[in-house]
Amino acid sequence: MRAGLLGIEGLSREDIDVILSRSHDFQPPPRQPFKRFEILKGKTVVNLFFEASTRTRTSFEIAAKRLGAEIISITASGSSVSKGESLVDTLNTLGAMRPDAIVMRHAASGAPHFLSRYLPIPIVNAGDGTHEHPTQALLDARTILDRRQSLEDLRIAIIGDIAHSRVARSNVYLLSKYGARMVLCGPASLLPCELKSIAPGVELTTNMREAIEGADVIMMLRVQLERQHESPIPANEYFQFYGLRPEHISLANQNVIVMHPGPINRGREISSEVADSQRSAILNQVENGIAVRMAVLESVLAPEPAQQREELKAQ
Repeated sequence: MRAGLLGIEGLSREDIDVILSRSHDFQPPPRQPFKRFEILKGKTVVNLFFEASTRTRTSFEIAAKRLGAEIISITASGSSVSKGESLVDTLNTLGAMRPDAIVMRHAASGAPHFLSRYLPIPIVNAGDGTHEHPTQALLDARTILDRRQSLEDLRIAIIGDIAHSRVARSNVYLLSKYGARMVLCGPASLLPCELKSIAPGVELTTNMREAIEGADVIMMLRVQLERQHESPIPANEYFQFYGLRPEHISLANQNVIVMHPGPINRGREISSEVADSQRSAILNQVENGIAVRMAVLESVLAPEPAQQREELKAQ
């Protein structure tokens, strides 16, 4: 049985290159629809989401269907967890039904890793607590590569609620493997010092203008109010100091790419003028989520990847 995808930290640069290259194969030409394949025909994927999600859950559903797999989506409110069943018992129950893979999102950091030790079924991590969100980092990298020749030597500013962001961690793990220079920026209370040690070349600052100056990529993050136990910074005050506005763009490199994993909160993290500008790649990220998750599901479930690549080229 093939392994699943639990995080970016344990992947090599070569592993990441394979997924990014394959996801490029799955991207449709401009203004053309996605193609459908039979690569995963006969396979069954369970989408198990214990946290709310629109983009990730839906794109995994679409990705599986476009590869020919059957997919069943289950939310926490629609599972026996809402009746008091433990997570392990729920997963054991699903495992007894013998799906070919489980895509899982959970509020507890490390939940997919814990369950992967007990189930012989590949588990794909769709976000675990504040730990990692591997497919988001992969689709972010794919989006950057659509506009840049390489991930190497880029200056990337990640701004916002760093403390609670699994997206920030996965991106730091991934981009550091390519030698990108990263600066993490946010209010001091949302900028944990230990993040500076998780990868080489990471800077920390509470000054947004300092973070953006000379940046090739600006990644804005959502303020995760649901994970904060202290009183949040008022939206207008946060936007004044850490909201991305048109005047910030002139500080960055000329062809800066603006990104956000979504959902975006206009007027708190980013202005509408920037979110809807030509610099914004936010909708490109959403579209690339499908191609990247197709590549991930294929890598986990396809028995003969080389043969499937020939099938893709033939179509």
